[in-house]
Amino acid sequence: MTAPRLSRRLILKAPTRQPDGAGGFTRGWTALGALWAEVAPGTPRVTAQPGLAEARLPLRITLRGAPVGAPSRPVAGQRFRDGARIYAIDSVNESDLGGRFLLCLSHEEAAL
Repeated sequence: MTAPRLSRRLILKAPTRQPDGAGGFTRGWTALGALWAEVAPGTPRVTAQPGLAEARLPLRITLRGAPVGAPSRPVAGQRFRDGARIYAIDSVNESDLGGRFLLCLSHEEAAL
């Protein structure tokens, strides 16, 4: 395995619930820190439903390994921010047997 080029600075964010003042909650995002990563396109997927087809380009985001439970280890449901771009994290696994790197399967979301 060749070492990935960790040349992109991504901000790891976790979802938070904030009161909306009317008895409910709105979802916000809290920055947990910056991580250096390599972002590469994954294999495109096309889902088809009657009258609708959606193409989705998954992303393979590789970053330094971190132990399970560490605040620097992403989990599914969190997201990365890269400037105006947002990458939702779908899954996180070790990319090598030694656990030196993590592979996050993600997809890009529209920034609001």
